[in-house]
Amino acid sequence: MGQRLNRLWRGAMTACCFALFGLGGMLLSLLWFNLLLLFQRDAQQRQCRARRSIAASFRCFLRCARATGVLDYRIEGAEKLESDRGCLVVANHPTLIDYVLLASVMPEVDCLVKAELQRNLFFSGVIKAADYLINSQSDTLLAESRRRLMKGDVIMIFPEGTRTRPGEPLKLQRGAANIALRCDCDLRLVHIVCSQPTLAKQHRWYQIPAQKPVFSVVVGERLSVNDFKNDNPHAPSLAARRLTRYLESALTPQHY
Repeated sequence: MGQRLNRLWRGAMTACCFALFGLGGMLLSLLWFNLLLLFQRDAQQRQCRARRSIAASFRCFLRCARATGVLDYRIEGAEKLESDRGCLVVANHPTLIDYVLLASVMPEVDCLVKAELQRNLFFSGVIKAADYLINSQSDTLLAESRRRLMKGDVIMIFPEGTRTRPGEPLKLQRGAANIALRCDCDLRLVHIVCSQPTLAKQHRWYQIPAQKPVFSVVVGERLSVNDFKNDNPHAPSLAARRLTRYLESALTPQHY
């Protein structure tokens, strides 16, 4: 009986937390970001404040979810993410809130996002205000990534391109490897696991797991891209395949 009541409570609080998340996204997009546009004329300062606001809202969401018993989380090595500059943060992608977990401790992070999210009511304003990179902008993506990395930005990428399907091996796209090699930047590896099946590709937010899920984020090593470059300057695709294979292996759970 107690377990059933706990699950019902977590179901109700999950609905409240995600409603709060959606409301927060709308308030940021419709109110705060427009105020920034009016009163902060410097584009770089406006972008910085927008990203810090997003991180603060994510911390609020996570703390509310923890306080109400919806979930728990721990981030091991958050100080590495906070101090990183001019690199890619490459992570696996098991759940819907992976970006939320990482961005909550990275107040000025950039992110490579899918183009279709620009049509999402809750994310479109966030993407525009934070000036995130869009994966459909293939003509300018590498040049713009290089420019941002050279000025010290950190770009978050989920190289699977979508959430992991439980029980299936990790299959990465080569986008992260190509950006790292062509922009000559390091990669910071991050692994995310969840103790319960929830918020995965085939799960809806209202499908409440039997027990409270615990999210574990482990910030791993920082890789030098030079270790993966091929001596043959005419074979960048070989280096990209080699680096992608390494990432597929390094981001699997047994390495953490």
